[in-house]
Amino acid sequence: MARLHPASATAELIRLRRRGRRDPELSRDIILSAARDEFVEHGLNGARVDRLARRIGASKNLIYHYFGSKDGLYLAVLEGIYRGMRESQDDAKLRQLPPVEGMRRLVANTFDHFARTPALIRLMSIENIHYARHLRRSKAVRTLYPSLLTTISALLAGGQATGEFRRDVDPIDLYISVASLAYFYLSNQYTLSWIFRQRFAAPKRLAQRRAHVVAVILGYLQNRD
Repeated sequence: MARLHPASATAELIRLRRRGRRDPELSRDIILSAARDEFVEHGLNGARVDRLARRIGASKNLIYHYFGSKDGLYLAVLEGIYRGMRESQDDAKLRQLPPVEGMRRLVANTFDHFARTPALIRLMSIENIHYARHLRRSKAVRTLYPSLLTTISALLAGGQATGEFRRDVDPIDLYISVASLAYFYLSNQYTLSWIFRQRFAAPKRLAQRRAHVVAVILGYLQNRD
């Protein structure tokens, strides 16, 4: 999903209208980009299609034309968020690396994507509040993950063959640990910053946490026999 600022999105739509042109793909991207901000700011229940329409200078009918309903729009935003995360993990490149470096890169890429995509944290939290009710309707998100498990399994097998990785590792458990070590730190950064009197979003602190997460995962994977 393209990341467009609402102001520039509105200007682009106006320019297209004045020229008598239509660009369905661009219109969808503009709507999705602005809708992501709307859902992040107001949650699913508080988001309003009429406010979104005003934000981008479009009609509600145009939004409904592309996405059917507010729920349909929300699901499309969710799918884009998950797709972006999977693309950032870059399976093809990871499989070409030595096992330890590939695993190090997977952990680092995952942390980096969480850190630079706060909307991902917010929307995942919202959807879990709703017990994944909307995500269950997706035909796209589940298809993104078999290749991730294949990549993790391949890296594990390579490291086990060289004696670098332990053998009793479940790929799903491993990935949940990778994601949760990044997610919890970032989703709770405001309360943690207040409690410990540190700026958890500061670049130096983020780099420290990133290194820690990588070290924890690789330390767990290390073959100690």
